Amino acid sequence: MSTALDGVRVLDMTHVQAGPVCTQLLAWLGADVIKIEPPGRGDITRTQLRDLPGVDSLYFTMLNGNKRSLTLNFKHPDGHRLLERLLERSDVLVENFGPGVLDRQGLSWERIQAINPKLVYASIKGFGPGAFERAKAYETICQAAGGSMSTTGYEDGPPTATGAQIGDSGTAVHLTAAILAALLQRTRTGRGQRVEVAMQHAVLNLIRVKIRDHQRLAHGPLAEYPNRSFGDAVPRSGNASGGGQPGGAVRCRPGGPDDYIYVIIQPQVWEPLLRLIGRTDLLGNPDYDTPEARLPRLDEVFHLVETWTLERTKWEAYDQLNGIDVPCGPIFDTKDLVADPSLRAAGMVVEVDHPQRGRYVTVGSPLRLSDSRVEVRRSPLLGEHVAEVLHEVLDLGDDEVERLRASGAI
Repeated sequence: MSTALDGVRVLDMTHVQAGPVCTQLLAWLGADVIKIEPPGRGDITRTQLRDLPGVDSLYFTMLNGNKRSLTLNFKHPDGHRLLERLLERSDVLVENFGPGVLDRQGLSWERIQAINPKLVYASIKGFGPGAFERAKAYETICQAAGGSMSTTGYEDGPPTATGAQIGDSGTAVHLTAAILAALLQRTRTGRGQRVEVAMQHAVLNLIRVKIRDHQRLAHGPLAEYPNRSFGDAVPRSGNASGGGQPGGAVRCRPGGPDDYIYVIIQPQVWEPLLRLIGRTDLLGNPDYDTPEARLPRLDEVFHLVETWTLERTKWEAYDQLNGIDVPCGPIFDTKDLVADPSLRAAGMVVEVDHPQRGRYVTVGSPLRLSDSRVEVRRSPLLGEHVAEVLHEVLDLGDDEVERLRASGAI
């Protein structure tokens, strides 16, 4: 079976997380992704956070599956010429260097257009044009600058980072969408184009509901927030849903750090919920009968539910609440996720064999296309595909490959 991106060649000049996640998504969709790495060292994450000496870290392996590795020193004259030849024969270039790095290497957008007018040149930057344009960016810095941290945590606590990598991986998803759109537009125009996503901008897009609530503050306190006071910016609101239906995380038996279930109370489930938790005495009580009456009492309402859930595990509570159509979800910890049979059956938790590491667990592709099945494969060893790529893509012979290797270009 063919894949969605059959025949699309991607030069992956990315490192760490944001860029590699984008190119891995493209690889899962079937693109031939050639990861270009510095000879001898490779992507810095090969050695970061290692759990086994002398073996590529899980940080690297889980972000670089389904790719080929080509070690190339593009600062070397021969390496630079090889890179330009690869650009001629590729569809997409993805990079996440600091601003101006490739320009200083003679690879400005104008030069790349001259080499290959059909190439899509895609970049991830920390910040867009403006005061922060040249500032260094990390995941949590962009969560901070994108507004996520100021709205995450509890009212009386500090701004808090989310465990979801919305700065790095969230930006990668945005860039993937932009690349696919540019490839589609190229089918009509015949031209490539420059594509760029800033991490701060991606985080801002992901917190758009908080910008919604910021404007609503002009008309008074936000009734669905449990906060005691409101200023001129959207406050942190703990585990409150902040949406049209109130929600909260309630404790379960046996009381471990992740023994919680998240429950949302829709108007139509209020009566069945009271019957389930044994509080029919509240039926008909005007203080609880309507969503508007319950809003000022949300802490008390969720305490009622928690009194019931504390006698059950999160899985038992889920089965019973789900049985009466109460929207809810157990809090999965990482152990739960890795062991979950439905995630394994769906291909979202996958075990992969690695020649040095052995068998390891990775996350599968969340992108499901009925006519584009892609097997999740291991990450490449450093420089594993040098000869293969140069033979196949550039038609170089063995002697030339060995000469380039000896020169330090590859």
